[in-house]
Amino acid sequence: MKPEALATVYSLPKEPLSDFEASSLIFVIEEEKLARDVYMTLYKIWGVKTFGNIALSEVTHMQMVQALLEKYNLEFKYSDEIGVFQNDELKKLYEELVEKGSKSLKDAYEVGTLIEDKDIYDLEEYLKKVDNHDLIFVFENLIKGSENHMRAFDTQLYKITGQHYKAQFITQERLEKILSQGAGSGKGK
Repeated sequence: MKPEALATVYSLPKEPLSDFEASSLIFVIEEEKLARDVYMTLYKIWGVKTFGNIALSEVTHMQMVQALLEKYNLEFKYSDEIGVFQNDELKKLYEELVEKGSKSLKDAYEVGTLIEDKDIYDLEEYLKKVDNHDLIFVFENLIKGSENHMRAFDTQLYKITGQHYKAQFITQERLEKILSQGAGSGKGK
């Protein structure tokens, strides 16, 4: 993780944490783990460095959320084992995404774009309901990272199919804005 991002998390004031904010942190860390686990698995299957590089970035995302869990003394420990989740829906989603992504490289890139689509959507929904400055900082950084990942996967998908990903969670307009920003324009890698 970038030291300045971690320093920012700890420099922002510790504010009262609502039950919703606490549960959002627990969900987000496992959702980031889902992305890491799927990408690591697809990297092993396809050997494409895009999956390996983005899996490492997901580790950074998990570290940022872990810093918040520690800051607020939230007792939650995710399993470091690939494909193991406390959230049953994420466990099922992991299995479905790996199954789809193992069929073809096209399917694997579609899985990557779908994960980032869902991450952006979920984080933007959480941002509507949280008010702690440190959570807002982390969630906004995770969105920027997911935007970068979305562009990377979509670029690879376009090379294979000649078509861009179609949004499933965020709006198509939001997706097109993300894709038009160009690589590296987000700061949350």
